[in-house]
Amino acid sequence: MYKTIANIAKRFFTDAQIYKYGFNWSPMYSRSTGKIIEVSEDLHFVKIKIPLSWKNKNYVGSIFGGSMLSATDPIYMIQLINILGDNYVVWDKAATIRYRKPARTTIFCEFTFSKEEIETIKKDVANNGEIDVIKTPNILTKEGVVIAELNKTMYIANKSFYKAKRKKNMLPK
Repeated sequence: MYKTIANIAKRFFTDAQIYKYGFNWSPMYSRSTGKIIEVSEDLHFVKIKIPLSWKNKNYVGSIFGGSMLSATDPIYMIQLINILGDNYVVWDKAATIRYRKPARTTIFCEFTFSKEEIETIKKDVANNGEIDVIKTPNILTKEGVVIAELNKTMYIANKSFYKAKRKKNMLPK
């Protein structure tokens, strides 16, 4: 459903606008209390904020850890799907978060891919059919204090390789 809406919206809006407002208006993302505040035109950079509010305040008055994880979880996967295009399959494979300090104010996280990283991903997928990519952004205060460390693993495959692998795995042995 979201992909269909995005394809229709491409007639009127840029990819960056669709990414930003699509996430922010999506009920599944808005419930995380995260908000996308910046997206580069090439989608290689995304910045989110998670304000402290009554919706995400935990028992001790800081931002609930689940809000931090859910607000950061889908960003890289959707970035890669849009950057790489339809010839690739991208899945979130794993996520871990290490909380360093309580978040008692608005916090931020930046998600980046360099052009070189994207070229390396394409080359490695062309050579191997599939790869895992690990990214490790931090969740920070406005002053740069590390609140949490993320570790995200994404699975990326050539679409034809992925289909053949699935077909092979579905056959009875």
